[in-house]
Amino acid sequence: MRRSALGVLALPMLVAASPAPFPPAAVAPDRWADRPHGPTYPTAPAMHDTVERRLIPQLEKLLVQLLRDRRDMTLGGVKVFESGDKFLPGKIATAMSYRILDLPKTDPRLPQRLADFAAIADLTVDDTNDSWGIYYYVSALHRLNEAGLLDRAVRPATLARLRAKLDWRRFVRPDLTLIDLPNNYYGVAFSIARLRYLLGWEDAKGSDALLARTLDHYRRYSGTYGFADETEGEGRFDRYSVLLIGEIAQRLVETGMTPSKEVKGWLRRSVDLMLPRFNMEGEGFEYGRSIGPYGETAFLEVLTAAARLKVLTPVEERMAYAFSSRIAARYMNFWVSPDTGSVDMWGQGRRTDAYRGTHRIFGENLSLARQYIYTNVIWNDLGYRGKAPAGGEYARWLKTLPRLTTTWFARGTYDRAVVTIRDGGHVISLPIINGAGGQHMNNPYFPVPFSPGMLQGAADAQFPQLLPRITLTDNSVLMPLAYFKDLKVVRKGTTTEVRWRQDALDLMSESNARADTRVSIVTRYVFTPGHISRRDTITASKPVKRIDVEFATFSKHPSVRDARVAFGRGEVSGFSAQGYDECAAKQIQADPYRATTGPFNSLISCKKMTKTTPATSPSETLIGWDLSYNMRNLR
Repeated sequence: MRRSALGVLALPMLVAASPAPFPPAAVAPDRWADRPHGPTYPTAPAMHDTVERRLIPQLEKLLVQLLRDRRDMTLGGVKVFESGDKFLPGKIATAMSYRILDLPKTDPRLPQRLADFAAIADLTVDDTNDSWGIYYYVSALHRLNEAGLLDRAVRPATLARLRAKLDWRRFVRPDLTLIDLPNNYYGVAFSIARLRYLLGWEDAKGSDALLARTLDHYRRYSGTYGFADETEGEGRFDRYSVLLIGEIAQRLVETGMTPSKEVKGWLRRSVDLMLPRFNMEGEGFEYGRSIGPYGETAFLEVLTAAARLKVLTPVEERMAYAFSSRIAARYMNFWVSPDTGSVDMWGQGRRTDAYRGTHRIFGENLSLARQYIYTNVIWNDLGYRGKAPAGGEYARWLKTLPRLTTTWFARGTYDRAVVTIRDGGHVISLPIINGAGGQHMNNPYFPVPFSPGMLQGAADAQFPQLLPRITLTDNSVLMPLAYFKDLKVVRKGTTTEVRWRQDALDLMSESNARADTRVSIVTRYVFTPGHISRRDTITASKPVKRIDVEFATFSKHPSVRDARVAFGRGEVSGFSAQGYDECAAKQIQADPYRATTGPFNSLISCKKMTKTTPATSPSETLIGWDLSYNMRNLR
């Protein structure tokens, strides 16, 4: 790691005290209670300045605490070595390697830092360390080896044990199928195998085969469009589908390989999806699981890979740097708590998925810091060190971005795509995908509008956010989540219309999407400036007991008249239901009604009760809703 990226690690002022534990979520102060977008950056500090002056001191305090407290370390009320974080040893290793590689070999502090690494390696060598943790660890060892310091940083007996443990075969079968993991882990396995090869621990056969398997998966399930389905063709196209090719490109460069023209082409597809999402706040990916700060670092990794591999135009490169600088500033201002010195994805009314639960608090600090540090080095190498990111030019450029972008993921038996609309300062997306096993029922994967800071889902939550939940008289619950056909997107002037049909709905009692043909639906969205409407025509061959829809929003002070709701305060100004019997509104401050960035303030619940007499012929029901929002103009 370059000294330019980590120079402040050694400053004597960075003597850490143990961070105070997080207050309970129910009473945690919300610094951004009335600003769910977080800060806006008409201008932003240089990315290097944020990383060097703010992020690295924050990281160093945590590492000093680790070296002092060892296995007694507690962060945010979590005993980090008793938390069950299965990636933690690798994340610690990579963070500790930065402290070493920051120093010149003549620095008198270097022997102590090498001894620190050796001590922590001994401390954690027998701890659980899976998949991503293996990659982090072997990557750290590779960097130390390249610097000629590995033999001094790890004792021979410990290194021998690490060589046996840090193996991709721990989660990949001999036939190269993954062991109970989504397909993005092929990239993790390839990276480990390639780094083992560079360390002289194995030949190149494993990494070559795993790279071929990863690229083959791209070709098989979305070769036409260039996005990786995380499932075996079921249609889960989320943040990782866009990020994965950026990670692969970065790992190829990290391990001395040259990305192919095909890889660069796929990388460009991810860039094309990301560009229409640029904004003044540094807000990132808006739907799917594991977003929040990781939805923002996904942009960093893809954009820096694209800049490094010259798949951006000169203007795009400057704007990508401007956005990356805003993302870095947002991380330190919005996500890192000044009270605890830790990233906070769990307090202040925020909610994240169980995968990134608070038990991983220490590791999340380390892995997020790593992403900012290594991408900052890339921007520095490209000549942006300390350079002020575009301000007025960036805002003017945002206004030139297309008002409508349709990004296809797959077409065939079912259509998969995301529609992105820019409306003033709003970025609104409509994902038309299938969350598939373990996620199809969770509303971050619903085919409804998402807009950071305005329209969000709640991680691992199943309430019917902006989507009809249909209960039949036998108490089966169906929702229109997975089986999209005949998708059409049409724009005329300032109006965008999106339509599709589903001949089967998703049976909600299953862990994976399961088609139920007793109900079908035709859906039509219309987007106009400041307004979104949805209309559904539901046809049921079996009797329907009731239909429910909910809308959890950041807006406050709802007042209800019939099925119309006006909000006294907030970005969403109004909501009205069509075809429902009644709607109720209430203030909320509790699970599951918490978004990634903070708590929802109001909940609108609408229901339609239907006749329960046996159906003699298919019944047709028309329902829908309208939503209005206040315009946010680009400065």
